[in-house]
Amino acid sequence: MAAVSHWISAFRLRTLPLAFSCILMGTFVAAQEGFFSWGVLTLSLVTTLFLQILSNLANDYGDSVSGVDSAEREGPSRAVQDGKISSLAMRNSLFVFSGLSFISGSILLILCFGLSSIYTLIFLLIGFGAIAAAIKYTVGTSPYGYAGFGDFFVLVFFGLVGVAGSHFLHAHRISELVFLPAISCGLLAVGVLNVNNIRDIESDRKAGKKSIPVRIGKTNALRYHVLLIAISWILVSVYVIQVYESAWNFLFVITLPFFLVHLSKMLKSQSAKDIDPLLKQLAISTMFFVLSFGIGLLI
Repeated sequence: MAAVSHWISAFRLRTLPLAFSCILMGTFVAAQEGFFSWGVLTLSLVTTLFLQILSNLANDYGDSVSGVDSAEREGPSRAVQDGKISSLAMRNSLFVFSGLSFISGSILLILCFGLSSIYTLIFLLIGFGAIAAAIKYTVGTSPYGYAGFGDFFVLVFFGLVGVAGSHFLHAHRISELVFLPAISCGLLAVGVLNVNNIRDIESDRKAGKKSIPVRIGKTNALRYHVLLIAISWILVSVYVIQVYESAWNFLFVITLPFFLVHLSKMLKSQSAKDIDPLLKQLAISTMFFVLSFGIGLLI
């Protein structure tokens, strides 16, 4: 049996700030509109925790059994690849965390809407989609991550579903303006995936994984990266202008230096070793961006 430390490492807890960011951004927007529930926030974060761990374990399993994780891969090693956790144990863990995600999500929906609401059914279907997307990114006969569709699904689930969905759980209504911060947060999540894919561009190309950087090359992938972050900032700025009440609403601007430093280092990067720490740096910067955005809205 694999040691607990190996499982904790496989959970890749450093990815959690990014996953939690979309829930917090949707919650902040709802709270600014006068809607908030501690129960909804807590269960949303717990469900997101299980889904993110599921995604990370599925990625470890899928990349290892497909051969994408190999000795030539320059990023952090994975548990199955290193033999710390068996393929069978990792596959079984996918069922465990799929079940935990379903149970937590179901409790959340019952708390929000009750058993008989049409919204419960709609969000259950979205939940099944999130579980399937977490697994199918790298697992199965035609994983969409290997075909270059990961960016789209990250935008959908970390942006539209994560932000707009969590907002709806609090507010029980659709706000057109919430889609601005939703897409903004989703684009930053795509940016984190793009850093990962630029780092692994050579090993992914050899393994036949057609990520966006593999398809368009590193130079264009870096230009794409700048666009992702720039558009994200434009969208959230437009949102704040629309709901403006005081200068505090622009508190998120204090995080701009983190993103400028990140872009500078990305554009100057020469190797996977240079790029790897920038993945965590962008994820944490996104969390600070969201927190300062929310605090600025609520002051």
